[in-house]
Amino acid sequence: MSPLQAIGRRLAHFLAKPRERSSHLPTSPPQMLAATLRKGDVLLVEGSSRFATAIKYLTQSTWSHAALCIGDALGPPAPGEEARTFVDVDVVEGVRTVPLSAFAGLHARICRPVGLSEAERDALVQFMLERKGRISYDLKNILDLARYLVRTPPVPGSLKRQMLALGSGEPTKAICSSLLAQAFESIRYPILPEIERVDPSTEQGRRARSEILHIRHHSLYAPRDFDVSPFFEIVKPRLAQGFDHRALEWHVPLAQSPEPASSASLRESQASPPSA
Repeated sequence: MSPLQAIGRRLAHFLAKPRERSSHLPTSPPQMLAATLRKGDVLLVEGSSRFATAIKYLTQSTWSHAALCIGDALGPPAPGEEARTFVDVDVVEGVRTVPLSAFAGLHARICRPVGLSEAERDALVQFMLERKGRISYDLKNILDLARYLVRTPPVPGSLKRQMLALGSGEPTKAICSSLLAQAFESIRYPILPEIERVDPSTEQGRRARSEILHIRHHSLYAPRDFDVSPFFEIVKPRLAQGFDHRALEWHVPLAQSPEPASSASLRESQASPPSA
């Protein structure tokens, strides 16, 4: 390992280290989240690291990371190990497979593509798994890493997202969900496409009577794009598992003890005007 790589690895570990109470608490128990997830779902995560804080600021979003649920694609786990049900891109490890517990204690959201066939889901998962160990963060690019030391850089709002794609392009692979965007592009599933509306006043427009979708360049995608996409369903585990508001147990504060009669009589007598 070269000196630059060694420095880069140490810096990456520092930036990726979780911090206490820098994000919201999870809104669903892990067991309920696991029971709701399906192969092909995108899990958005609100991280707590310095990287996460910078990503959330630059994208003006709650979400700093995205992972693809691969279900049982890797088969049963070895004895004593957790099932690795997600594939994502980590700034230190590159493309990796992880269990759900890797996101334990973090606020998360399920974004589900609609209408995918089993073959399309398998192709989506395979696209990601084929790149495991092949795509990693170029830790020699210290400048790309160092920009995340400034968690809230003073840049205009219109340039915040573009700042993520500066430099070698490797930070985009590790942070901006570009690989996940490429995976969905490979099966022709839209996230936030650029839309060309055909002019209905022309003969060609009248024949088309539809919108033409253009795939955006994957390097400009961020985790929040799956959240705001009109083509992904937001799945709430508590609702999906059968929510009944009537079954909720509400806290009822203890009733105040009744005021002694003598105290009440004394206050009434003090408040009454003297008789003429």
